[in-house]
Amino acid sequence: MCRLWAIAALLICPLASAIAPAADPPGDSPLARRLAPLIDKHAGKVAVAVKHLKSGETFAHQADEPMPTASLIKLAVMIEAYRQAEAGTIDLAAPITLKAEDKVQGSGILTNHFSPGTTISLRDAIRLMIVYSDNTATNLVLDKTSLAAVGEAMEKLGFPSTKIHAKVFRGDTSIAPERSKKFGLGSTTAGEMIAILEQLHAGKLASEVSTKEMLDHLYACDDKRLTKLLPAGTKVAQKTGSVSAVRTVAGIIDTPSGAIAICILTADNQDQRWSDDNAATVLSGKIAREVFDHFVPVERISIRSPGGANGMNSVLRKGDNGSLVQSLQRTLNARSTPSPELSVDGDFGPATEAAVKAFQRSKDLPPSGEVEAATWKALGALIETDAPVPDPEKVNAARLDLQPAEELDGPPLVTCKAWAIADGKTGKLLWSHDADKHLDIASTTKMMTAYLVAQLAAADEKVLDEVVTYSERADKTTGSTADIRAGEQLTVGELLYGLMLPSGNDAAVALAEHFGAKFESGDLRSGAGRGRETRAQQGGNGDNDSLARFVAAMNTQAEKLGMKQTHYANPHGLTAADHRSSAADQLTLAFHVLHSPLLEKIVSTRQHGSRIAGPGGYQRNVLWKNTNRLLAIEGYDGVKTGTTDAAGACLIARGQRGDDALIVAVLGSATSDARYVDARNLFRWAWRERGKR
Repeated sequence: MCRLWAIAALLICPLASAIAPAADPPGDSPLARRLAPLIDKHAGKVAVAVKHLKSGETFAHQADEPMPTASLIKLAVMIEAYRQAEAGTIDLAAPITLKAEDKVQGSGILTNHFSPGTTISLRDAIRLMIVYSDNTATNLVLDKTSLAAVGEAMEKLGFPSTKIHAKVFRGDTSIAPERSKKFGLGSTTAGEMIAILEQLHAGKLASEVSTKEMLDHLYACDDKRLTKLLPAGTKVAQKTGSVSAVRTVAGIIDTPSGAIAICILTADNQDQRWSDDNAATVLSGKIAREVFDHFVPVERISIRSPGGANGMNSVLRKGDNGSLVQSLQRTLNARSTPSPELSVDGDFGPATEAAVKAFQRSKDLPPSGEVEAATWKALGALIETDAPVPDPEKVNAARLDLQPAEELDGPPLVTCKAWAIADGKTGKLLWSHDADKHLDIASTTKMMTAYLVAQLAAADEKVLDEVVTYSERADKTTGSTADIRAGEQLTVGELLYGLMLPSGNDAAVALAEHFGAKFESGDLRSGAGRGRETRAQQGGNGDNDSLARFVAAMNTQAEKLGMKQTHYANPHGLTAADHRSSAADQLTLAFHVLHSPLLEKIVSTRQHGSRIAGPGGYQRNVLWKNTNRLLAIEGYDGVKTGTTDAAGACLIARGQRGDDALIVAVLGSATSDARYVDARNLFRWAWRERGKR
């Protein structure tokens, strides 16, 4: 492959007359310098086009070269279907009956999971075509629109290379045999695909309602090829395509700086594996991230109001949200007379707007309700925490005392707030520091969640075969996840792996909901008289809420195990006011967890795969990897990690040397890496101490 740096002039070029020239010299733009090395290293043919739809800045490489599309061409099929619907020639609500002869192999769910005679609407067939790239659904849509109509429409719109040549896996239907031989299912150029996306985003291809529906389909695309390396929460409307030597993707990335259209077409790929680390798939993810980072610098992400549109100008208004809004609310509460007593929730709603207007009036500013430069100045330095940072003058003038020099004997220095070491065979506490201190414990909470389920399974092993159906509440639980969706099903035995390996907060809620009803109301009342707070935090409905019953049972079990410093407010460990334990109590629980053969196996497993059943009969595979990095070192196993801002980094682990075993608990380490250093230092010190006896 030729070196791209030698042909830099080709890197910035017109894209189907939709992309204006960049301001930088061709091939020497910052974006070109980011992307050229990635493209150059790829073993295969590559065409790329990028356009920032607001600023017009572009990048292009081989963007006018016709390339195979694989299933990416289904984007054009969807557009033509909606255009015909608006013209009145087809009805998106019209029923389509699936026949046995309609079924074709490959991607999708209709062929394998639906019987002949199933009836769906044309709109639903389009949804399946885009979200799951369903080949059978695509052919059903083409039966309504016609193959020729798709190509003719694209040509009239100014996209002559964007064509579908035949129905999927029905070569006998080809309307362009020579193009079918050359390109397969369909063809396009990166430039044309960018222009199509730009017109779709601008609402120029269909009405506002139809445009919204089409974008919704693309946002729901099951293949998240462009999003893999993007910041969490980034929305991408995309469509992909894959056959053995062809991998393609095109989409619109929503960013704080505006929407970005991107298309990556690859062919003749040396790497033809069907895996997430396929070279072309990895290339697509890396290009998307480089494009994102180019148009959204880190400093812009850090100061913008997440969810708001204010960006770099830092003007806050109703509808914005995020940490900057929280700081505004704290500052208004402290510096307004009288205080508006705003909830510091980060949402700029009517109450915050009213408080801003009142503050502006008090400072003789126009009461716009929007926080701009003059209002920021009047507010003064923002109060960003409940314990405000003092003025720099006071900080810089302060004299700080020195601690005494370090002792040369005793346990190793660690970053954690508390630690404890127990005998692995007896559970007896051997050494500790602040072992009884009440602390946040993050996801080490899940040891108790798993232990309760294991106790039920010990009494009746059929419990592990019970099927758990994910609720919306479980699916929407924030934080670490087992990545199961509402309506999907798996057995209790499998879900325990999803709870303990990836530390699934969603799995904790699903198990609590499933088993909570098994516990009597007496268990609920025994939660140290603090059940009301637990239920309020979980949004439950009193004694009848299964999740609240489960949490109360966790507290009951803690009392039975003698965990005197422990109270649970939820089954996952997300920060809550009355959710605390201690290093000593965590050792007690870990000892019992490791004496459950079921849990001992699970917490010592480094990775586990599971097959998930979805509504309607689809199936998908998930891979869970254990968050405990000590498992990669011989002699360590179990038990659980945990991390939140309040708890810091926590780790409960067991180490074994011959017939001897120790359990170490560290709570509140400075960083994720530090907890492993803390734990290993404590293990080494403890083994040496054991050797002295």
